Amino acid sequence: MRKDWVKSRTGNVTQLHYARQGIITKEMHHVARGEYLEPEFVRSEIAAGRLIIPANILHTNLEPMGIGIAARCKINANIGNSSITSSIDDELAKLNLCTKFGVDAVMDLSTGKNIHEIREAIIKNSPIPVGTVPIYESVEGISEIYELTIDNLLDTIELQARQGVDFMTIHCGLLHEFLPLAARRMMGIVSRGGAIMAQWMAYHHKQNPLYTHFDRILEICKRYDVSLSLGDGLRPGCLADASDEAQFAELSVLGELTLKAWEEDVQVMIEGPGHVPLDQIEMNVKKEIELCHGAPFYVLGPIVTDVAPGYDHITSSIGATVAAFAGAAMLCYVTPKEHLGLPDLKDVKQGIIAYKIAAHAADIARHRKGARDRDDAISRARFAFDWNGQFELSMDPETARAMHDETLPQPSFKEATFCSMCGPKFCSMKLYQEVPSKA
Repeated sequence: MRKDWVKSRTGNVTQLHYARQGIITKEMHHVARGEYLEPEFVRSEIAAGRLIIPANILHTNLEPMGIGIAARCKINANIGNSSITSSIDDELAKLNLCTKFGVDAVMDLSTGKNIHEIREAIIKNSPIPVGTVPIYESVEGISEIYELTIDNLLDTIELQARQGVDFMTIHCGLLHEFLPLAARRMMGIVSRGGAIMAQWMAYHHKQNPLYTHFDRILEICKRYDVSLSLGDGLRPGCLADASDEAQFAELSVLGELTLKAWEEDVQVMIEGPGHVPLDQIEMNVKKEIELCHGAPFYVLGPIVTDVAPGYDHITSSIGATVAAFAGAAMLCYVTPKEHLGLPDLKDVKQGIIAYKIAAHAADIARHRKGARDRDDAISRARFAFDWNGQFELSMDPETARAMHDETLPQPSFKEATFCSMCGPKFCSMKLYQEVPSKA
C-alpha cells in the first residue's frame, strides 16, 4: 500500500522530519484513522517526539501503526532463530501466528545461521513493522567480540536498513564508566547487546563506539526512516537489581541521545526493564518520561517475581499491565519459555494472548476511544446465550470454542441457555431473566 506514498521521497525521509515541516503524510492519516484521532493531532505528537511511526520507506507492504502515549498500547513479539535450532519456515510460521492474533510489531532476534535470509523472508511477508538488534549479525560475522569495529556495526545497520527494517535496538547508552556499577549487581548484565558491548569496552579500555559514533547512525536512519529503539543494556535481570544506579545512569544517557536524534529528525523510542517489583513500575515509567523527554517507552514485561520459570508470560503480563496504565506505549511480550529456551509456536501464542490482554486492559483503564466496545459486545452476547457470538468476539476464538465443546460438543448446545458449569437449573443469568416475567 505504500509504494506510491514513498516513491518521490528523498533526502531526510523520516516521519518526524515531515511532521516538523507541518506535513501530514499518508502514514499519519492511516494511523489517525486506526486510533480514532485527528490527523493534525497525530502530526503534532510526532513532531513533539511523543509518537513514532516505524515505517522504513523500503518496507512498502507495511500497514503503518503508531507507538506513543496518545495511541492505544501496542505489543511486540520477539521471533528469530538461535544457534541451536529453528529455520526460515519456523520463523515465518511464528510471524503468521503474530499477524493472526493482532500483534503490532515483531523483532527478528536471530543469532544463528542464515540471519540475513531469515530477516529478508520476514520483512517480505510482514505487514507489521519489523525490528532487529544489528549487533547480533555483526558478532556472527567475526570470531571474537573484541574484533568488532564501528565500521562492522555501521555496515550491518546500513545493510539491515536497505532490507527494510523499520526499527533497530542500538545499545548506545551503556558507557565504559558504568561497568563498575554493573559489577555490584546480583546478576550483572543480562542484555545480550549490553553484554557484548561491555566485553568489547573492557577489552579495549575504550568508550562504547555506538555512543561516540551516534551521529553516523543517525545519518543512516534519516535516509531510510529507521526508528531507533534505544536499548537498555543495563536493564535489571532480577528483582534485586531493579531501579539501581546502573539502570538509571544509562537511562539518563538515553535521554541525552534522544535529544541528539531529534536534532536530526530521527524517530526514537526508549527500551525499559526487565525485572521490577510491582511497587516500582509506575516510578520507572515516570522516570523514563522525565529523563527521556516524553519519548515513547517500550518495556519488556516487567517481570514482577523471579520464582515462576515456565509461567513468565503471566508474571510479566502483570507488570506489563501496570506499566501500560502508567504510560508505557508498547509492551514486548514474554513467553513461558523465558529463561528456559527458544519458544515454539505454542509458547509464542501464549505470550501473544497474555500481552494482548495486558495492553487491552490498560487501554480500557486509560479510556481510549472505542477500547471497551468489544467488551460490551461480548457481554451482550453472553447475556443472550449467543455462544457463537461469544466465540467470535473473544481474543482467541478457537480456544474459547474448544473449551466450551469439551463437555457440550453437539450443535444443539450452541443454542442452550446454560453451559457445563451450572447446567440447566443453576445458570444465574437464566434465573435472573425469568425474574421480570414472574414478578
